[in-house]
Amino acid sequence: MITESARPGPVTPDDLAAVLRLAVSTLRAAPADADWSRPAGAVSWDCWSTVEHLADDLLAYAAQLGPAEPPQDRYVPFLSVRRFPGGPNSFVFVDRDGGPAALIQVLEASGALMIAIARTAAPGVRAYHPWGLADPAGFAAMSLVETLVHLHDVAEGLGLPWRPPVDVCHRVLARVFPDVPLDDAAGAWPTLLWATGRTGLPGRPRRTEWRWYAEVRADAPPV
Repeated sequence: MITESARPGPVTPDDLAAVLRLAVSTLRAAPADADWSRPAGAVSWDCWSTVEHLADDLLAYAAQLGPAEPPQDRYVPFLSVRRFPGGPNSFVFVDRDGGPAALIQVLEASGALMIAIARTAAPGVRAYHPWGLADPAGFAAMSLVETLVHLHDVAEGLGLPWRPPVDVCHRVLARVFPDVPLDDAAGAWPTLLWATGRTGLPGRPRRTEWRWYAEVRADAPPV
């Protein structure tokens, strides 16, 4: 595990803002003839649906923190649907006539709302997630996991480079993966990919089941 002396500090909304900017610029660099219907890496969804799913996650996380009394036992009850068998259960869908530019704009807008509410919500706020009641920093960390790993998936599908900031990956691991030892030889980013079932590491076979820990812990980095 990441030891107390090695703790990298708390996740912040600025971390999410920086990674979202990088995600948007990466997706905008896709060739004009890129095929967004290609599989997103090892995920069973295509690249378009994966970006829609990411936008949905970011907006849903913002919504959890939005009410004066945030929900403690369920998600805010938007109507979500699956558009194809095995697809993401979502309430955010993008008009495909707008092309990739529209898709990226929806992602950017959803992310901006999550960043804004993470910056303004009181630190003592707690809201529901299936993996534990989380504070604003926890929702920022979960948003970062979604953005970091799903951009990895989409970048693989579209043949784009994706090199997220190592310090942010380290902070995310410390906040929501307290059970995962940081692989010093591999680094924080490959360790995060291993933690989310994307790859194997030397001496660590690829995970087939995984989760993160959303709840606020006594040993979490202070805000």
